[in-house]
Amino acid sequence: MQAAETLLFVINPIAGDIDKSDLEEQVEAICREHNIKGHIYKTSGDDDAGHIRSLISEKKPDAVFAVGGDGTVNLVAALLIDQKIPLGIIPLGSGNGLSKDLNIPQDIEEALVLIHRHVVRNIDTLDINGHPSIHLSDLGFNALVVKRFSDGESRGPGAYAWIALQEYLSYEPKYYVIETDMERFEGEAFMVTIANANAFGSNAAINPNGILNDGRFEICLIERFPKAAGLGILYKLYTDSIDTSVYTRKLTCRTATIYNTDNEVMHIDGEPIDLGKEVRVTIKPRSLQVLLPVPEPEEA
Repeated sequence: MQAAETLLFVINPIAGDIDKSDLEEQVEAICREHNIKGHIYKTSGDDDAGHIRSLISEKKPDAVFAVGGDGTVNLVAALLIDQKIPLGIIPLGSGNGLSKDLNIPQDIEEALVLIHRHVVRNIDTLDINGHPSIHLSDLGFNALVVKRFSDGESRGPGAYAWIALQEYLSYEPKYYVIETDMERFEGEAFMVTIANANAFGSNAAINPNGILNDGRFEICLIERFPKAAGLGILYKLYTDSIDTSVYTRKLTCRTATIYNTDNEVMHIDGEPIDLGKEVRVTIKPRSLQVLLPVPEPEEA
């Protein structure tokens, strides 16, 4: 595919606690080299969605790059669903879960190649009570850790792991009722993950066989388990084998309603959110275009 003539870059200056002092110069240099009109917008937390929407209308970019973590990706992607403007990702967050599942290079220099060399693919998105979810959303233990992490000042995998350990020692599974277009679940769960993809940014694969454009999503349950089984479950999460655990269950569906009777905390793509006690999920097949690396030619 020929490089886009006009690109918009949405940069989160504080994502991932990573130094971005040279990033703008790198982006501008690549755009000059490939005769691309590049426009940069830095998020501030002050109606970023409104400002980005206005820039899209004004500049009419051929693609919009989210330069940051999964929160920045969700912010930009939400504006591009059902549009004919592709999403590009330069991963600079703490986890970068979606970019990993899309096989986008985590090395910044390699990821920047997407600016001028890429292919376009369509992926599914989810609607959760009117909020778009592109990657993974969940209720329960992990969502609580995400909230604590978000509220804290420390960033990085170490801080996340420390919070997870602290919460794990006292966390008790919550009660959920889940009704899908295929089946029903009722009972306690340690965590309930609404998965449009495979793994969290920490590389824990909650849905290792998930496909981003198959018109379906998975609700992945980790049910109540003895504390002593925790290390075994963690091992399976990091070896793509969680589906073999006796404490897991997976519901594959196109629509679902989760009755969050204990009003447990939730997050969407890594951003904590309160959606109340009734969470409705529907899939929007192939509703988002994304820019991906050009596949390497297969060896003969």
